[in-house]
Amino acid sequence: MWRTGPRRGTKPQFWAVQPIFHARPDSLILSSLKPSSSCFCLLPTPTQSRRRPRRRHRPPHPRALRRRRRPSPLSPAGPPRAAPMSSSAAALAWRRSLRDALLRGSAWRGAPAANSAAARLASTASASEAAAGPKKVPPPPRKGRLLTGAMIGLAIAGGAYVSTADEAKFCGWLFKSTQLVNPLFALLDAEFAHRLAVTAASHGFVPREKRPDPSVLGLEIWGRKFTNPIGLAAGFDKNAEAVEGLLGMGFGFVEVGSVTPLPQEGNPKPRIFRLREHGAVINRCGFNSEGIVVVAKRLGAQHGKRKMEETSSSTSPTTSDVKQGGKAGPGILGVNLGKNKISEDATADYVQGVHTLSQYADYLVINVSSPNTPGLRKLQGRKQLKDLVKKVQAARDEMQWAEDGPPPLLVKIAPDLSKQDLEDIAAVALALRLDGLIISNTTISRPSPADTHPLAQEAGGLSGKPLFDLSTNVLREMYILTRGKIPLIGCGGVSSGEDAYKKIRSGATLVQLYTAFAYGGPALIPRIKKAWKAAGSTGFFETASSKADLMGVSPRAIAAETNLLKVLSKAQASSNKQLKRFFAASNGANAQATMVDESGA
Repeated sequence: MWRTGPRRGTKPQFWAVQPIFHARPDSLILSSLKPSSSCFCLLPTPTQSRRRPRRRHRPPHPRALRRRRRPSPLSPAGPPRAAPMSSSAAALAWRRSLRDALLRGSAWRGAPAANSAAARLASTASASEAAAGPKKVPPPPRKGRLLTGAMIGLAIAGGAYVSTADEAKFCGWLFKSTQLVNPLFALLDAEFAHRLAVTAASHGFVPREKRPDPSVLGLEIWGRKFTNPIGLAAGFDKNAEAVEGLLGMGFGFVEVGSVTPLPQEGNPKPRIFRLREHGAVINRCGFNSEGIVVVAKRLGAQHGKRKMEETSSSTSPTTSDVKQGGKAGPGILGVNLGKNKISEDATADYVQGVHTLSQYADYLVINVSSPNTPGLRKLQGRKQLKDLVKKVQAARDEMQWAEDGPPPLLVKIAPDLSKQDLEDIAAVALALRLDGLIISNTTISRPSPADTHPLAQEAGGLSGKPLFDLSTNVLREMYILTRGKIPLIGCGGVSSGEDAYKKIRSGATLVQLYTAFAYGGPALIPRIKKAWKAAGSTGFFETASSKADLMGVSPRAIAAETNLLKVLSKAQASSNKQLKRFFAASNGANAQATMVDESGA
């Protein structure tokens, strides 16, 4: 019941409302309505209950006035009072409120009639907007539409051209586009940029060479075929993370490492310094490596992938004795072995590396020339080197190998050696029949013009263009000392096709890059191949004659000796086959004689 009355002092009249709760608690049904001639209408709320009649007014006591507190803004203020209205208006308001409650169920949840009326107006407006349709969006400006259409057209045209263009031309564009990224790497820290480049190559974010190498660049060595003699030196991919990506860029071979038996952080940072004006780098990394266990897992996965591709390929195996490609893919993979800084037995470290990684390598390298590991270069002495090579060769030969045989074993030497040191190394290499030498590692000297640079006083080994003359002189001297009987890999300061060809003419069989590749990026590889092809268009005879001039021997004598060695090797192979047939026949004859004796008995 809600009390209503026209004025104070008169007998109150009531509107009787009976709440009936069905599915929703706010649904009310009006049972009877008896309005007076003039009344005050109080709109109901769901929580409102019957109010008692107002008591007779008594003036409050003064103390009560002092003790009375102001109402809190959080306390309920009671039902709102509406303005006086006529009976017909009150009845109309009741009907509208009840209809809203029955239809939408929102008017009785504490919302007054005014709010429900506003909701009705909003719903009416929304209905009219819906009937009118969606609101029109103004079209974009004419210039924006033209620019968007032009960009889409260029993208479609470029994609269509690329899909139909020559693959070689498109591959050349990719390699040239990498020159735009090289200046960005120059803004980064040297070691961070190096780490970023290795990560990009490991995830395939580098161009892939799809053009075949010219036939004039191919050569055969150690029973394996190199598509070109340009390789990547050790130090770039120390932990064998990006072998597949680096070989895919067009290198003929890639050398990973140096790999140490135990993981080690190397020397403190900063440890890599750029001498950009001279195209050189000084580093004192100190064999930072993740260890042979991690590297063996990565190389094992790549080796297994290579075997799966070979077994699943439909091509028939070649009858040639020369193996196509290597154990990691189309190119040749070399593994550079090092020793731990805290190790007291260097030989044990190298032997452990041979036992763990030789099965995944196409050739192995004993690194005894790094200037950043204390006491390492002492192993280049005649006695120390001879003992080390003997033990490593024995560790390699005691392992079981397939028909391919054990991997070749090479030694990497320093360019800061005296004439006597070079003679001792050449004597050891010839006496122990070493498979090859890499000439050379970084230098602790500061050749001109790098000696004038402010960073030239930093400790570490220097690589790059200033090293070219020094390492090439050592290469030429070692070729003379070994009389051309041991394959040599020229490394140090190669930055162009002309430099690579000079290394070949000085006695090198293969050539390695490092610092120039760090500065020039992937675009340097096809550039060197192109220049080398133009310089070496006369063929192998010119290179052989230039090497022969170093030793004072005629090119014909070298060619005759080479043909003689081939004839002897073929004769030895045929004699081995005949011996096998003879022993097989003799064993069969003995077996038949034994069977005859048993039958006669």
